[in-house]
Amino acid sequence: MNKFTNYGGDPAPVALNYRYNADWDSDDWRTQAACREAPPDMFFPVGSTGPALNQIDAAKAVCRGCDVQSECLEFALATNQEAGVWGGTSEDERRRLRKQWLAARRRRLQGATAAAS
Repeated sequence: MNKFTNYGGDPAPVALNYRYNADWDSDDWRTQAACREAPPDMFFPVGSTGPALNQIDAAKAVCRGCDVQSECLEFALATNQEAGVWGGTSEDERRRLRKQWLAARRRRLQGATAAAS
């Protein structure tokens, strides 16, 4: 369990505040990321079974010790990073988090549209 999952291991709600701007690549959270000192291949395993599971676990261990884990996950969700381990989450975990976020966003938009009518 990490701060992005609940006790059942299911993804916990994550508020996305990432804003696209002209300087999106200059965000300094990346300069503080623990993964900068790790082999990049560790974060992009081939597959999600067998030996890839050990690689995913190793990447997540690096993420757990990272000071900018939440910023990394927020960026990955907002920019739809589909491959690799980002912010301590696997591809499948991020896919579920993003689906939850998109569904909540749709409900908010529908509520706002209904209130305006």
